[in-house]
Amino acid sequence: MGDLPPLDLSADVLTLTRALVDAPSVSGTERALADAVEAALRGLGGLEVERVGDAVLARTNLDRPTRVVLAGHLDTVPIADNVPSRLDPDSGRLYGCGTSDMKAGDAVMLRLAGRFGVPGAEPASDLTFVFYDNEEVEAVRNGLGRVARERRGWLYGDLAILLEPTDGEIEGGCQGTLRAVLEVPGRRSHSARSWLGVNAIHGAAGILATLAAYQAREVDIDGCLYREGLNAVGIQGGVSGNVIPDECRVTVNFRYAPDRDEDAAEAHVREVFADAVAAGATLSVVDNAGGALPGLADPAAAAFVAAVGRPARAKLGWTDVARFAAFGIPALNYGPGDPQLAHTRDEHVVVDRLQPAEDALVAYLSGSSA
Repeated sequence: MGDLPPLDLSADVLTLTRALVDAPSVSGTERALADAVEAALRGLGGLEVERVGDAVLARTNLDRPTRVVLAGHLDTVPIADNVPSRLDPDSGRLYGCGTSDMKAGDAVMLRLAGRFGVPGAEPASDLTFVFYDNEEVEAVRNGLGRVARERRGWLYGDLAILLEPTDGEIEGGCQGTLRAVLEVPGRRSHSARSWLGVNAIHGAAGILATLAAYQAREVDIDGCLYREGLNAVGIQGGVSGNVIPDECRVTVNFRYAPDRDEDAAEAHVREVFADAVAAGATLSVVDNAGGALPGLADPAAAAFVAAVGRPARAKLGWTDVARFAAFGIPALNYGPGDPQLAHTRDEHVVVDRLQPAEDALVAYLSGSSA
């Protein structure tokens, strides 16, 4: 991909969103867009800017008593014949890959940088902007994780706001997520003489019954209701049409409230399947990422909730707010996109959601929302 046209941070948020969507940036191909973002931020003249791979970092250094970190990923899932963007004036929707997740949020961030990142600007807090790569793929490639490892000081602040799609609502913290594999052993035989074997798929019946009967816990934290869930998300087994299978694997996903840490989540899953393990199954945890508490009692977070003027709700899913929470930084999700439209072929953002998101953040960051 060649050089992209320069980004005009003085353009309105809809125009800027379209410019970002029209710059394809599927995970692993964000470099051209990162270059354009970096050039636009350096051109403002009031920001310290640093590049870490295809993550672009920028911050003010005004010696304010507090600092707010705003973060968003530049990448999208693979394009589904939905680039370039398409504006439907009748419905008031902008269609295109990444409109909701999360180039509308990135456009809001760039607008804020254009407002507060110029010489003479007077934000109430110092600001850090983090635009990062590879969020939509495996965690080992995540650009925010790389920044946390190599430039951790850039992520410190009194509040972090991820402009992930929340449909204009504040979503506090996030759930943790654990994946485990239960392997059920058996013994092969010819299916015509099945009594000579032990059917591993049949042996998984108890695991599936346990999952079907599982009662999900609901937890209220800072007024945010987190609902847990433990579900089978995959099952593999079978050799051929005439063989009793000697192995069956059931993959389960546990979405857990952020009052549990990773160890507590694993202990709970092992307790749930204790009978299956006692009967011969083995349980292996293959992935476990802790969640983030909403931290709404923190003054900075409470002030932001007041600025938006709507109560916070729980983030039902995992987001990179967890990386900030690991540093003890209150973190919230707030963006104009609709999370239910993320990754869909008809992904879009409602145009009327863009400016209110920008306005709420401007009011908060300028200290004029009280």
